Amino acid sequence: MSLIQTGLLFVLTAIAEIIGCYLPYLWLRENASIWLLLPAALSLAVFVWLLSLHPTESGRVYAAYGGVYVSVAIAWLWLIDGVQPSRWDFLGMAFMLTGMLVIIYGSSKYT
Repeated sequence: MSLIQTGLLFVLTAIAEIIGCYLPYLWLRENASIWLLLPAALSLAVFVWLLSLHPTESGRVYAAYGGVYVSVAIAWLWLIDGVQPSRWDFLGMAFMLTGMLVIIYGSSKYT
């Protein structure tokens, strides 16, 4: 699997997880419809399926995925919540993505 394919898979995985958590949040905190729990459950099932597509051990996938998740969450903050990320958010994203790349390049299954 190429680095670009891996990165896109991680981004899709993060979006699925965030949607799966955001919809119940809307139900609990914003009094949205309970019916949001159905697409939330489906989104979380897609999240787990996407994690299973990675060609390496689950612990390594989870560790590398964390860096991408943080970055997608900051993008969500900006695009969905309407909050401009700070320079510290961007610095944290850079650290997280650097760690993810170290983990990915350290695994011969991704290179």
